[in-house]
Parts: sequence; C-alpha cells; structure tokens
Amino acid sequence: MPTKEHTRVAAAGFNGRRGKSRDFSDQRLWSSTPTDTARLLRPGLAAVADQVIDEITLRIPEYARPADSVYIKVIRLAVDEALRQFVDRIENPNRPWELDVFRTIGRGEANEGRNLEPLQTALRLGARVAWRRLTEQSEALGLTPQHLYDLGEAIFVYLDQLADAAAEGFDEARAHAAGEIERRRHRLMDLLLSQPPASPDAIADLAKAAGWRLPKTVAGVALEDHSGGYRPPSLPPDVLSGIDRPHPCLIVPDPNGPGQAQTLEAGLRGWRAAIGPAVPLSAAATSLRWAREALELRRRGVLNEERGLLRCSDNMATLIVFKDEELVNALAEVRLAPLAHLRPSQQDRLAETLLAWLRHGRGAGEVAARLHVHPQTVRYRLRQLEELYGDQLADPDIRFELEIVLRARRPVTPGTS
Repeated sequence: MPTKEHTRVAAAGFNGRRGKSRDFSDQRLWSSTPTDTARLLRPGLAAVADQVIDEITLRIPEYARPADSVYIKVIRLAVDEALRQFVDRIENPNRPWELDVFRTIGRGEANEGRNLEPLQTALRLGARVAWRRLTEQSEALGLTPQHLYDLGEAIFVYLDQLADAAAEGFDEARAHAAGEIERRRHRLMDLLLSQPPASPDAIADLAKAAGWRLPKTVAGVALEDHSGGYRPPSLPPDVLSGIDRPHPCLIVPDPNGPGQAQTLEAGLRGWRAAIGPAVPLSAAATSLRWAREALELRRRGVLNEERGLLRCSDNMATLIVFKDEELVNALAEVRLAPLAHLRPSQQDRLAETLLAWLRHGRGAGEVAARLHVHPQTVRYRLRQLEELYGDQLADPDIRFELEIVLRARRPVTPGTS
C-alpha cells in the first residue's frame, strides 16, 4: 500500500515543468507494471473520464461550455482517447504512439485563438485524477509502491508525448494561418494597385479576410531594389508589404496619422525610399506612381533629399515640372545659355554655386557652408554670375526657372558642352 509520501512525491511532478530529458523509447517504465493491470483498469475508465471532464470544465474557464454539445463531445473524445492509449500502453509497451487526435486538438487551440496554457493545465488535471484513481485502487490492483513510482514516471512521459503532439498541431495551424493571411494581404495589395481601380466592395471583403482595417487614406512607398546586404524593413503590421515584387513597394495606411512619419523613418533606415501623397484607397496606384517617379528623380540627382525617406508632398513642384522633360530641356537651353561658352569645369562650379544660392539664401557665408568652400570663393563666383546674368537674377520668375533647370542639370563632362 503506498504511503502519503509516495502520493505527494508523484503528484508534485504534475505541477512542475514538462521535462525534455526523459527517454520516450524506454519501455521499462511500462513493462514493469503487472500485465493484468490494464485488464483491471479498463472497466473503470468511463468513471475516470467523467471525473477528468468535470475537473477540466470546472477549473478551466476556456473549456466551460455546457451549452455547446459539440465542444463537450470533443473534450470527451480527447479524454477517452488519452485514457485508452495509456492503458493500452501498459498492456503492450511496444505499441506505437497514436497522437493524431492530440495534434488535431493543438490545431483547434490555435484556431480558437488561444495559447497552449489551457490545454497544458487540462493535461495536468487529467493526470492528477488518474493518479488518484491508481493510488486509491493500488491494493485491489496488486500494485506495490515501486509499481506506482514506475506508473507515475510513465504518466510524465505520456504527458510529454501528448503535449508535444498538441504543440506540433498548434504550430502547424499557426504557420498555416500566418501563411494564408500573408497570401490574402498580397492579393489585397494587387487589388489596391490594380488599374482601373477595383470596386470598394471587393476591397472591403478581401481586407476583412486579410485582417486589415480599412483606412481613410493610404500612401504608396517605392523602395530602391536591393539584391542583398540590407536588412528587411521593420514596419508595423498594418503596412502592406511588397518587398518581394519586381519593383519593391509598400502601402501605408493613414500615412499622416500620429507617429506614422517617425515609424516609417525608423523602419526604413538603410533603405532608399519615396512615399507618395496621402490619397483615398481608390487612388493607391496613383500615389505609388508618384513615389516611383520621385525615387527615379532622386536617383538621377534631381531631388537631392538627404533624409532616408523622400516625401512627394515636399517636392510636388519638381514632380509636376518633370512630367514633361522635353520642356525642361528646352527651358535649360534658354536659362543656361549665359554659361554655354565656359569650360565644363567652370560651368559646373558656377551652376553648383548658383543652385546653392537660389536654394539656401543669398548670403555668401551660408552658401559657402553648403558647398564646403571659403566665403571669398563664393563671393568671387557670385560676381561672375552677376556679370553673366545681369538683371535676370533679380526676376523671381527667372530664378524659379533657373532652379528647375539647375536641379535637372548633370555636371558637364569634357566634350559635351
């Protein structure tokens, strides 16, 4: 007859952390029990199952669904299967594990939106009920204290097997759900960027299926393609990502919302990117097109944004002007004519100085700081420009046109002047 100490030591194990050091293939845990124990235990399994189910539904709120007959049937199926397999294992230690039911239960936990803690608690509760039953009937079953110790260890091994099978199913379901959500988000991005625009109802239905809250406005983000060496952007989950597209891009919901600018700047650190203007959902493709045009102008040096994220809203005039580059080239022929007779290196120096003067103020000191040259050098160049352009530099319209063509201008190489 087992002592209270035997029961206390064995029961304490059920409250501890699941161990991973046990050898699940060690059949001695099972074969040391008298062979007729399984036969003696089977008639009482239904009563034990009732006790286990009562404990689970009483102590675990997630499983207390008295009005849900289907759910109660699932719990009973799991408990009956667990008890049956345990007794079968005692009878035949070489019997293979049959754990598909518990993988299915693990998948069900994931689909219910829970973690595995309620299930692990249920397993421990079931083990304690089974252990109490064994200790209460140990004398009638002919079990010595050593037999009980071995059975207790066998229960620990069995719990590990059940928990591991449930965890496998849980992880499979989570991975499948994550993959399905990702596929839906990719389809949603295709829909948002389609031309002509998709219907609002189609977008709303797919957004709901993808778990994406419909925003009031969106903005397209164009990313410079990287073949490797850059970490992926670290962005909020509501940003739709098309990093793997031939032309990488993002769709950002409510881009002018609180903290969005800072979040995007931080998440895109290390990437060259441009964000289009905030537009309604139906115009997402237009916003992305503007962003791609801005990124191309930045690549060419027309937009010389120092920050990582180039904003179309800060450069709308340039973007509008460069919609017709032939017109810009024609304007450049007129406005840069005073420099045409100079050597290429002289043209470059004076054009650089004039652009800095137009963009950053008319003080020689500020222009010198921008160009990293001595203020006296800037004063000398500005005198040359005044001689070449005369009164034209006092005309605001001409200054505006000069800034446009100088932003578009490439340094002149020998032989191209």
